[in-house]
Amino acid sequence: MILSKRILPIFLLRLLALGATVSATVLMVTSHDSALVFNIKFEAKYTNSPTFKYFILINAIASGYTLILLFLSCKSSFGHLILALDLIVTLLLESSISACIAIGQVGKKGNSHAGWLPICGQVPKFCDHVTGAMIAGFAAALAYFLILVYSLHNLISLFTLNT
Repeated sequence: MILSKRILPIFLLRLLALGATVSATVLMVTSHDSALVFNIKFEAKYTNSPTFKYFILINAIASGYTLILLFLSCKSSFGHLILALDLIVTLLLESSISACIAIGQVGKKGNSHAGWLPICGQVPKFCDHVTGAMIAGFAAALAYFLILVYSLHNLISLFTLNT
């Protein structure tokens, strides 16, 4: 009974993380728009930025990892390895979100010091998809952070019960 009380929240958080990472991946992959600027067709898509490719890769890896863990036995003897991998996935998700926010800020506001103009006024559909993907990615990172905190709490609780 105690074990199921400890596993259920993590299972639900993993389901949330899976939904968020899959959503972030799909939204980013489907983000594209085009505009005419001085009679030249300008096309915005995720493949134009290595940061967005990194975001997709990390979210796809996190989706696969989460899907595998959902089907593993709850009484797995790989608890410490899973905790370490959860930490790595959390850090990778955070780094990909941070990079996307930086690029998104430049896309939205531009950078007058570098002479970069904002593009979201010309390609709003693209920017909306990227914003949605970043929100889903942030939700996934938050879910993984909560998984990590809850797992560490459970680990500390087990150590204090055994001593």
